[in-house]
Amino acid sequence: MKLETLARWALPALAIAALLAEPSLAQEMAQEAAPAVEAPAAEAAADPYPFILNTLLFLIGGFLVMWMAAGFAMLEAGMVRSKNVSMQCLKNISLYSIAGLLYWVVGYNLMYEGVDGGFIGTFGPKVFPDPATETGDYSAASDWFFQMVFCATAASIVSGTVAERIKLWPFLAFVVVLTGFIYPIAGSWKWGAGWLDEMGFADFAGSTLVHSVGGWAALTGAIIIGARKGKFGPGGQVMPLPGSSMPLATLGTFILWLGWFGFNGASQLAMGTISDAASVATIFANTNLAAAAGVVAALVLTQLMYGKVDLTMALNGALAGLVSITAEPLTPSPAWAIIIGAVGGVIVVFVVPLLDKLRIDDVVGAIPVHLVAGIWGTLAVPLTNAEASFGTQIVGIAAYGAFTVAVSAVIWLALKATVGLRPSEETELLGLDRAEVGVEAYPEFGAGTVRA
Repeated sequence: MKLETLARWALPALAIAALLAEPSLAQEMAQEAAPAVEAPAAEAAADPYPFILNTLLFLIGGFLVMWMAAGFAMLEAGMVRSKNVSMQCLKNISLYSIAGLLYWVVGYNLMYEGVDGGFIGTFGPKVFPDPATETGDYSAASDWFFQMVFCATAASIVSGTVAERIKLWPFLAFVVVLTGFIYPIAGSWKWGAGWLDEMGFADFAGSTLVHSVGGWAALTGAIIIGARKGKFGPGGQVMPLPGSSMPLATLGTFILWLGWFGFNGASQLAMGTISDAASVATIFANTNLAAAAGVVAALVLTQLMYGKVDLTMALNGALAGLVSITAEPLTPSPAWAIIIGAVGGVIVVFVVPLLDKLRIDDVVGAIPVHLVAGIWGTLAVPLTNAEASFGTQIVGIAAYGAFTVAVSAVIWLALKATVGLRPSEETELLGLDRAEVGVEAYPEFGAGTVRA
């Protein structure tokens, strides 16, 4: 018992003696026990999370918008006739690749560098800084990638409208001008802090900057190139030229709908705060509501007008609803988002037959969806955003229309006068897959093909 008592008192005493004999250890323990003192602000490390989250938003949004290239390809493949499906697939992968190169070589800087309230940026390729030394709110490369896929979207709009009656290389030549110069210069006026931005023009994610620019270029091309052979009869009657695959067209529409969450959501351009993250979520909700309303409006209206529902109208109703909400997807209430999207669906049902009456051949309905619904969406911004005005919105719409039509007309006419735009009538009747691509999408059903 005496040994136990001695151990009970001796061990603590030895520990205290050791601490006294080793001052550094005692100081460390005292420092650990003391309350933590904040480092001076100058010495505190910068918070990396806003940079990481903002960059991640650009990257996720960018690859969702890139996936829209597949949506356009499938939508167009389903809406054209079987003999031209491979051509549409080839055009879509080619235009995306051209946009990816041109927007680095010249497009980004024309749109964003040195605009300073003016009409155009600077010429030259985009320079990416060393990742180890990069500062700012997000990665420069992520910003370039996100903006590039928007540029490709504008070119995709043209592809569907002029399908089945334009040669490959003249079309790609137009894409070079559109993605390298027309779209970036037009985009600089608002998103590059150009003259329209200083006026207060509002276009959150591109109803006008992307969709109407592509739509104006498509309309100009459709008029100059003319309609497909057999589209209009001698008396002006519209002849049906049904597409190859409604399942493909439907799949393409769903892919586009999915990609639109990146298109609109990532246009918030930041996700490093609670407010930004909540705004992205609101944009997602409004985007979905508008698309759904566009479909339902087209369904009901075609049933009332024609006694049956038209699938192509329903598909384009979804896309028109999406385009309509793109100019301002954050400020509308859910009810307003539904109204804005529903009007887009109504636009499709009325404008498609109007184009037929005007003998303008739009294979996939891109002009009603992207141009007319884009104009509507841009005009609707002041309905929910008090900072926008109808007058400024009209000025912006008119400026983009005049610029895009004028430059597009010059390019289309120059190509028509030099290399020609249309294939021969025989080639058009045979189909561009066999004549220009050399690979048929459905060889088992090709003309003159015999299978064992």
